Order: sequence, then C-alpha cells, then structure tokens
Amino acid sequence: MNNRRILPFIVLGVIALFVLAGISSSLFYTINATQRAVIFYKFGNGLDKDNVIQPGFHTKAPWNEVYVYNVQETSRDENMDILDKSGLSIHMDVTVRFNPLPDKIGYIYEKFNVDYVNVLVVPEIRSAVRQVMGRFTAEEIYSTKRAEVESTIKAEAEKVLLANNVNMVALLIRSIVLPDQIRIAIESKLQQEQEALAYQFRLDKEKSEAERKRIAAEGESRANNIINNSLSDKLLKMRGIEATLELAKSPNSKVVIVGSSKDGLPMILGGN
Repeated sequence: MNNRRILPFIVLGVIALFVLAGISSSLFYTINATQRAVIFYKFGNGLDKDNVIQPGFHTKAPWNEVYVYNVQETSRDENMDILDKSGLSIHMDVTVRFNPLPDKIGYIYEKFNVDYVNVLVVPEIRSAVRQVMGRFTAEEIYSTKRAEVESTIKAEAEKVLLANNVNMVALLIRSIVLPDQIRIAIESKLQQEQEALAYQFRLDKEKSEAERKRIAAEGESRANNIINNSLSDKLLKMRGIEATLELAKSPNSKVVIVGSSKDGLPMILGGN
C-alpha cells in the first residue's frame, strides 16, 4: 500500500529529471578562456552591452540569449585582383591578423552581429588594399615599396576597424602576381640597375685607390724634399765622424787617421 502512494512521486521525480536535463542547455553555459559573451534579455532591457561575461560556468533564464565571441588573435587570408596606378591588373594574396576588443563585444554585436568578420573586417581590408594599391605602380609594389604599401594599408584599415572596436594586429602581403611580360621587364630592369650599381662601385673603388696612391706619393716626395734640404755639409761630416768612431770600436779596426779622407772624414786602416 505504501509503495502505491510513493509511486506517483517517483514518476513525477523522473519526469522532472528528464525535463531538467532537456532544458539544462538553456539554463547553464560555459565560457572558455579565449571567449567572452553578452546576454540579450528578452523580457528585460534587451542587450546588456556593458556587462561582458567572463570565462567560467554560468546560469541564465531559458528565454535569454547568450552571444559568444572568440577574442583571441585570429587571421584571415584574402585573394584579390586590383589595379595599380597605371591601371595594370595585379593579383594579390594578403593575410590580416586581428581580434575584437574583449570589453566591447556588446557594441560589435549591436552593430555587426556575431559575423563581424565578414560584415566589417573583410570588406574594410579589401577596400583599403584597393585604395592604397591605386597610388603605386606595379614596379613599386613588386620591388622597391612593398613594405611601404603594407604599412599604408594597415594604417588606413586600422583606423576604421579600431573605431568599430576591432584591433588590427598586422597585415602581410604574401604574394604579388604580375602579368608575365610586366614581371620579366621589371626583373630585367632591376638586374640592369644592380649591374650598374656594381660597376659604379668598382669605379669608385679604383678612383679611391688611385687617389690614395697619389696622396702617398706626394707625401713621400715632400718628406724626401725635407730630408734633402736639411742635409748640410757640416751635418754630413758630423754623422760621418760618429759612424767612423762606432766602427773604430770594432775589434776588426786597427788604425784611425782623422781628416785623411777626401772629404776630411776620419779614415780607418788595417783589419783582420
């Protein structure tokens, strides 16, 4: 008899358990370390933009909506055909790295919804690439000003994205494909310029070496003139006497006759 009384409560408990399990996904949610979320209150004040849900386990009313954003840095590859300053068609592959500002995802959702990458980031990047490329020639883009092109595109796109709460980390030009005839002409020109620079370098080096030799020769000539002008007869005789006296100290010298030579210098006679 007691079992019959308890049975309805057991059935109700089982039903309640199944109901709870069915709606648990509407009551509980988890935000990962690389995510942030905002809640839309259907029967309240709507989107709570300023209250950003941080990582962890959370609960909510079943009728409220949670919008989750990945806030870690991500990248997007874009392939596009653009026109240079002269109207020449160029194919480019670019990579852009970016992330939403974690504390501003509510404002991003309000303006661009969850798919802000395709609604905001991609169109702005493509627009900035086309605008900047139109200011340069194919030769500049392909060779001398590639880094300047990259930095200019990043600077212009970054202004728009940051104004819409998206941080642009970097923009890289992966490849530039020109028509074969244009590419060959540019590469040939660059090669000729490098050869001309190398030839000019050799000429400058030879001129520098010739100038060095001329300066050295002039210096040596001036030194000889100074020496010659300083060698008087008295000085030469004095140096001769000093040298003779040194030789007289040698064991091979026997007799020294002072003033017997043609120039009046001492003369050494005898020896082993």
